[in-house]
Amino acid sequence: MHSLTPIPRTISRLALGGFLLSAGIGHLGKHRKEFQAQVPDWMPTSKDAVVLASGGIEIALGTALLTSTRHRPRVGRVTALFFALIFPGNINQLVTKTSAFGLDTDWKRAIRLLFQPLLVVWALWATRTVHNA
Repeated sequence: MHSLTPIPRTISRLALGGFLLSAGIGHLGKHRKEFQAQVPDWMPTSKDAVVLASGGIEIALGTALLTSTRHRPRVGRVTALFFALIFPGNINQLVTKTSAFGLDTDWKRAIRLLFQPLLVVWALWATRTVHNA
């Protein structure tokens, strides 16, 4: 049983798609250096390659969230997985005290960590991968 109409989920999915599309474009353009600062040193490839790849993935996921109908739950699961996979970079930013995107204190970087699980839930809920109880 679904207690909410599809409209809130649709708006939420479109907002998340737009957010990812914008972030992905930022990876390839004006925010590229700031995203590179967040890539852990232990990554087995160049920071620029990670930023470019993750930007491309964000553009693809954002586009899929905006346009997909048939595969929407699958897109939601892949988006949630992406958010989980980039979480170590956010932890690394806190541990190494790396400033980027206005996250210039440990407090701000720690607060950001709390939002990553919400992104996972958002992706799943907005694509009807999880339903209301």
